[in-house]
Amino acid sequence: MDMLAPVWDVLVYVVLPLWVLAGFADYLCHRATDIEHASGPRESAIHWLMLGEVGVPLLAAVFLKVNALVMAVMIVFLVAHEITGNLDLKLAMRTRYVSPVEQQIHSLLEILPFTAMLLVFVLHWNQALALLGLGGERAEWFIGTKPLPSFAELMWPGIAFAVFALLPYAEELIRGFRTKPFERPSDIG
Repeated sequence: MDMLAPVWDVLVYVVLPLWVLAGFADYLCHRATDIEHASGPRESAIHWLMLGEVGVPLLAAVFLKVNALVMAVMIVFLVAHEITGNLDLKLAMRTRYVSPVEQQIHSLLEILPFTAMLLVFVLHWNQALALLGLGGERAEWFIGTKPLPSFAELMWPGIAFAVFALLPYAEELIRGFRTKPFERPSDIG
């Protein structure tokens, strides 16, 4: 048995599904607090930025050879995601009620990307060490491709991501744009 198979299984069958479901739960919280009237499309646009900040490293891990360069990109995007998440929370707290449940969901949405990144690093441990200047392998700083996953391997995660992340957040953004500006609180700045 491959010693890293359980790490892969935890990443693919536990962390990533929990992450998608937490994002959907967050969307439901936004919907329940009438986000379109609270902050209009501004907060939804931030959510799309955050989707991009986790999407780029995720797609890189799926389609590119994971090496020191990809890992460094993952770290940069994770830091950007945390900064954007902080700005998102500041806006949300100024414009609408953020329940304890939503705050717990945000905790998951902060820790699950970090957990996924760490598991990817474990799967490519020699390059993770090389990134830190440790170990016997040289850090690889190039964009390399790897064999593409099969359509079957990509289909169900892709459908889940579309149904539980892309479509709900698109609907949220559309609701925000459809809300007339005079219907929103005017003292939000």
